[in-house]
Amino acid sequence: MKILLLGKTGQVGWELQRSLAPLGVVTALDRRGTDALCGDLLDPDGLAATVRKLQPQVIVNAAAYTAVDQAESEPEVAARANAEAPAALAREAAACGALLVHYSTDYVFDGSGSAPWREDDAPGPLNVYGRTKLAGEQAIAGSGCRHLMLRTGWVYAAHGHNFAKTMLRLARERERLTVVDDQWGAPVGAELLADVTAQLLPRVLADPGKAGTYHVAAAGETSWHAYAQHVVDFARQLPGAGDFRIREIVPIPSSDYPLPARRPHNSRLDTGKLRATFGLTLPPWQAGVQRMLTEIT
Repeated sequence: MKILLLGKTGQVGWELQRSLAPLGVVTALDRRGTDALCGDLLDPDGLAATVRKLQPQVIVNAAAYTAVDQAESEPEVAARANAEAPAALAREAAACGALLVHYSTDYVFDGSGSAPWREDDAPGPLNVYGRTKLAGEQAIAGSGCRHLMLRTGWVYAAHGHNFAKTMLRLARERERLTVVDDQWGAPVGAELLADVTAQLLPRVLADPGKAGTYHVAAAGETSWHAYAQHVVDFARQLPGAGDFRIREIVPIPSSDYPLPARRPHNSRLDTGKLRATFGLTLPPWQAGVQRMLTEIT
């Protein structure tokens, strides 16, 4: 099987290089691409030419424009990467019969209420990033290509930058931190996303009726404040963790930490469809976070 992977140096793409390798021959590209192949989401035509040249059986798009606040000031760039590029990939996937795997986000919802979002709930993005990701979803669904759309949120990994690493750094530098406590979701390890993808791919190829949109998240829920507290409390117990100056992590409302882009208060995702369709058990969010902390500390 020939697999085209985009976004190989991102948190999820890095893990996908490992998880997809046993399934076939993986051509992994980042934004720089190669002399002959384009991996840049800002060049949809180049991406289309790459698909036509490689003729893969599977296209895995792990690349995206994810600078949520910056997107508010450059919506055209975000739209090209998150909507126009996936649309081009979807057209080419439909033309060559490839399965397109695409990652989306809880930000397509408005974050209201407290119930976990289901795949068929009405979207209502609050910011440019969410709107462009929703436009990408709609383009893929409207293309007629076989697709596997995996929505997730609060992604972290040992590779790259993430919230947990930032909290560790600040906890060593400062005695007091403030973290919002009115946004709820579940931290999702890039390793978990990559492993779930590798589990789903052959099963969807064998049974196209299993294609479609699924929510992927670790089990349980937490706020950003509780997440930060867990990270610091666990890291302090690890051998060689070093000194922490932090004395208190203070919960604050989102209104006390204004940002250019509005964030959803409820980022909980219902994973029942994924678990029922594929018979998967998703681990508690704490297990993956602790594993990552053990690896990087």
